[in-house]
Amino acid sequence: MPQIQSAISTASDPFRQNREGMLALLADLDAIEMRRRAASERARARFEKRDQLLPRDRVALLLDPGRPFVELSKLAGFGLDHPDPEKSVAGGGVIAGIGFVSGIRCMISASDSGIAAGALQPMGLEKQLRVQEIALENKLPFIQLVESAGANLMAYRVEDFIRGGSIFRNLARFSAAGLPVVTVTHGSSTAGGAYQTGLSDYIIMVRGRTRAFLAGPPLLKAATGEIASEEDLGGAEMHTGISGLGDLLAEDDREAIGMARAILANIDWQEAGGAARPAEPPAYPAEELLGLMPMDHRQPVDMREVIARIVDGSEFVEFGARYGSATVCGTARIGGWPIGILTNNGPIDPNGAAKATHFIQSCCQAATPLLYLNNTTGFMVGRSYEEAGIIKHGSKMIQAVTNATVPQFTIYCGASFGAGNYGMCGRGFHPRFCFSWPNARTAVMGGEQAAGTMAVVQEARAARMGEELDPAQIAAMKQKIVDMFNGQMGARYTSARLLDDGVIDPRDTRELMIELMAIARDAAARQPQAIQFAVARP
Repeated sequence: MPQIQSAISTASDPFRQNREGMLALLADLDAIEMRRRAASERARARFEKRDQLLPRDRVALLLDPGRPFVELSKLAGFGLDHPDPEKSVAGGGVIAGIGFVSGIRCMISASDSGIAAGALQPMGLEKQLRVQEIALENKLPFIQLVESAGANLMAYRVEDFIRGGSIFRNLARFSAAGLPVVTVTHGSSTAGGAYQTGLSDYIIMVRGRTRAFLAGPPLLKAATGEIASEEDLGGAEMHTGISGLGDLLAEDDREAIGMARAILANIDWQEAGGAARPAEPPAYPAEELLGLMPMDHRQPVDMREVIARIVDGSEFVEFGARYGSATVCGTARIGGWPIGILTNNGPIDPNGAAKATHFIQSCCQAATPLLYLNNTTGFMVGRSYEEAGIIKHGSKMIQAVTNATVPQFTIYCGASFGAGNYGMCGRGFHPRFCFSWPNARTAVMGGEQAAGTMAVVQEARAARMGEELDPAQIAAMKQKIVDMFNGQMGARYTSARLLDDGVIDPRDTRELMIELMAIARDAAARQPQAIQFAVARP
């Protein structure tokens, strides 16, 4: 291939003058950038007093060391915030760029809350819209590090309010496009900006620092007369434990950034290289699985102990641990491959069902297979749970299981009773594979509950008819029902009727899952040549 032969004399005066002129322009840009960084740096003492990291330090901690970071629109808003260029601070109050997080190339947008408390600036709005456009066009996951005082009401412009809606529209588009939105809300996220947090697929909050509400205490008092503290109204503990807005609760900025990195690490993204990551064995021996599950399904067990003995390195990123806490959801890896795990430390309540629905859908978005470790006596019942919408939320969970777009695997580890069997992807919901541990129990309800229910029905019928019931007959009926239910719920009985794909030794669970996941991956990659007829014999 012909090579261009340069005719430029690098020793000439024009070349020297051009070079000096270019270096002067670059020095001017460097000065503008240093002024921006210095403006944020002046807040360091205030941030350290609150045990917070400065926004640029947050970004640095989030990024993979030694990997490139393409910062975008560093001059945004320069000369527009102050008539004197020497006093103008560029950047629009936002640090944004493309870099690697846990090996995945992502778009990162961070509020520069060291400047004017991260208040939204007009060109900062335009900058956010532009980086969202780039992320959508280039199919990049979107990470937000949020801490903003919101819009400056003293500089209110209706056009910014209208244009600002596009930020929230784009966040909804990310999720639908299969591009995960991961948000760490380090501080304030108020009014319309609360949706910047709310329209995220994964939300991490910081204890004592996060504030998310549609109306802060001043506006609330002005609008309704109600008086509430910021913490009670929209603090991290409230949102992770009561409202369910927050998924993970961090103690400080560093832990929150680590959680965001862990979320990205467990997403099976293209840039993971199409191969399994190195797999560490569980920190605890599989042999211990034999002693974890009680023989009586009514005895409690923490299913995290089971997870710790089947996943790589016993590492598990739990999702929404403080919300609907009896329903355990989270991501891990098995054999180097990502897996979403749902299990139960008791019955499923409305919050647990709503959380599970969100988690299932987020795994579908990230193309992460799902493993259901059944150990539930069903959905919660009672007036308070009906009023809280247990049917509605349970139905959403069942819809999510039914329509999940990723391979689903089910293992009956303990009880799988009632509609809990449906919500936890029982055999009737066609998991890709379904296996049982020897102690598993499957039934519409426990034998004692069934017997008690029929006794109440018989007593009510007798009362209507004016009859008296023989206690001995009631006792005999109850025992017959208990025996009937107990005789049908064991793993040997159900497996014999092909209500699962086999009974396995609990110690083999990890190796079995490694193989089942490989089978599913191969199936997804295989493209058989379909034809419009079956091959006929001559």
